[in-house]
Amino acid sequence: MFTRFSDIDKLFGTMDLLRQRLDNMSTDYNRPYRSTWLMEDGFLRANLYQSGDAFEMRLEVPGMDKDALDIKIQGNYLEIAGKREQDVPEGYKVHKTERLNGTFSRSFTLPDDVDSTRVEATLKNGVLYLTLPKSEAAKPRQITIS
Repeated sequence: MFTRFSDIDKLFGTMDLLRQRLDNMSTDYNRPYRSTWLMEDGFLRANLYQSGDAFEMRLEVPGMDKDALDIKIQGNYLEIAGKREQDVPEGYKVHKTERLNGTFSRSFTLPDDVDSTRVEATLKNGVLYLTLPKSEAAKPRQITIS
């Protein structure tokens, strides 16, 4: 029995969705296991850094326009969603498509709450840069003894 490649692609898509949901339940940012075939299928690759009073996040969003991205933050929960349109020129016939089209979403639970009024986002060369300042309540304060 022969299986069509589209059926296999659907199976891997379902497995990727399950893995994303399981990843969202975990707060371990240093997981050593990452499957490269999942990353290549449109999954947002992200790096998270911390520098004193802020977090810095960089996400790969190649070929995306800033209008196609939606960023939401509440407390320490960050969600990035978007839509990649199919870019087939008019009058052309598609023979092979490897770039995913459609909607995507990725969420993160940050280690501390973020001041959502001061978040900055910049898109440059296919990389989304987010500066996420910690909220005043999350910053350490020096207590003087009287």
